[in-house]
Amino acid sequence: MLETSGEWARPGGDPAFALVLTVRAAPDEPLERVLDFLEPGWGVSPLPSLLPGHRRVVLQVEDEESLRRLGRAVGGGRHPRVTACVDRLWSMSAGGRIQVRPRMPARTAEDLALMYTPGVGRLAARIATDAGAADAVTGRGNRVAVVSDGTAVLGLGNVGPLAALPVIEGKAALFAQLADIDAVPLCVNVSGTDELVALVRTLAPTFGGINLDDIAAPRCFEVEQRLQAELDIPVFHDDQHGTAIVVLAGLRNALRVLGKRLETARVVVVGAGAAGTEVTKLLREAGAGDTVVCLAEHTNPRRITGGLAEALAGADAVIGLSRPGVLTRELVTTMALDPIVFALANPDPEIRPEQLSGLAAVVATGRSDYPNQINNALAFPGIFRGALNARAPRISTAMQLAAADVLAGLVGDDQLSARRLLPDVLDPQVVPTVSAAVAAVELSRRRANAGDGNAQTKRRRDWVTW
Repeated sequence: MLETSGEWARPGGDPAFALVLTVRAAPDEPLERVLDFLEPGWGVSPLPSLLPGHRRVVLQVEDEESLRRLGRAVGGGRHPRVTACVDRLWSMSAGGRIQVRPRMPARTAEDLALMYTPGVGRLAARIATDAGAADAVTGRGNRVAVVSDGTAVLGLGNVGPLAALPVIEGKAALFAQLADIDAVPLCVNVSGTDELVALVRTLAPTFGGINLDDIAAPRCFEVEQRLQAELDIPVFHDDQHGTAIVVLAGLRNALRVLGKRLETARVVVVGAGAAGTEVTKLLREAGAGDTVVCLAEHTNPRRITGGLAEALAGADAVIGLSRPGVLTRELVTTMALDPIVFALANPDPEIRPEQLSGLAAVVATGRSDYPNQINNALAFPGIFRGALNARAPRISTAMQLAAADVLAGLVGDDQLSARRLLPDVLDPQVVPTVSAAVAAVELSRRRANAGDGNAQTKRRRDWVTW
C-alpha cells in the first residue's frame, strides 16, 4: 500500500528498475517530507522498519537512465537522511540465481564411499553394459541443458554469451522452482552453426533434454533441426516453440472473449523471425484459416500485396513479434470491429497499450506490468516435465498443440475476460496440467506403434520424422 500522496504514487512499472533506501524517519513522518529532494512522479512504497527510527522504502522508476539519476541523487552520502541505497535487482541477483547441492550429503566415510569412489565404479560398469541404467542412477533423466550463444538476448540483440548468462540462469531457476527440473545454464562462445551443433552434441550424454534459447535466426532453425535429427532426447527452441504455444493459447482465449473462432478469424503476424515463423506454423496447425505474415511467402491465402497497412485492413487480430513502433493507432483503426492486438516485442512493444485505449478490445504484451503477459514460462517448464516423465525422444507439434489447448482451458468462463486471457505463471495448476497433456501425447504415440513388429528398428527414424 502506498503511503504517499497521489502525485507521488506510481503503481505498476518494471520492478527491475527500483532502489531500496533505508532512511531516518519517525514512524508517522510523511515520506514526501523525508524525500523532499525527489521530483514528483517517483513511485514510493514503504517496507517494514529494520531499526528504530529507520524505514525502508522502494523507489520505482521507468528505465535505466532514471535509475542512475536517482542513484546519483541519493547515493554516496549526498542526502543526510538516507543511510543506505541498494539496487534491488542487483542485490537480489548477488551470487546468481541457481546453485548445486547434493541430494544426500556425505556425513561419514561410508557415505563418502557410496557417493563417490569406490561406489561409483560399480555404477559406471553397469551403465557401460546397459545404457538404460543411467536414468535410474544418475540425474540425466531429470536434467536439461539451457543453451545460448548470446546472439539474440531479449531486446538487446547480439550481446554475447557472458551477457546472456543472467537470462539463462533465470530460466534454469524457473525450471527448478516450477517443474523440479535440474537445469544447467550453458552460455557458449562459438563461431558458427557447425560449432554450436557439435558442442551441444558432445554434451548431450549428460542431459535428458536440450532447451535452446536466445539464438538468432536463421541459425536457430538449423541448430534445432540438426540436433533433433542426431540426438534421441528432446531439443526445444523456446523462442520459437514456447512463444508459439503461449500465443496460441492466448489468442484462442482472446477470440473466445469476443465470440469468435480461430478457424474463421483473420490474423496478421508482424515479423518473420524465429518467433514469428513458428507462431505462424503453429496457428496453421491449430486450424487458423486466414493468416497473413508480413515478409513471408508460405501463408497469405488471399494474396494480399503491399505493406502492413494492406494486411491489417479488416483483420480480427494482429500478433506483433518485431520491433517497437511498428503498430500505430491509425493502423489499428483499419482493423475489424473489436480488434485483438498482441504487441509482443520485448521490452518495448510495437505499440503501448495506453495508445489503444477505447480502440482495441483485447491487448496483450510480453511485459509483466500490463495485463495479459505472453510469457514463455507458462510453457517450457510443463513441456519439459511432461517430455522427461514420458521419456519422449522429441517434443512434437502434437505435444505443442495439446499444451496450448490445456493452457487456454485453465482460464474458466468465470475468470476469462479481456484483461485475463491466461493463468499466472506461478499458478500451481499450470505445470502439472501441461506436463500431463504432453506425456499423454507421447503415450498415445507409443500405443499406436505398439502393433508394429518393426517398431524398435524404426524407432530412430520415427523420432526424426514424427
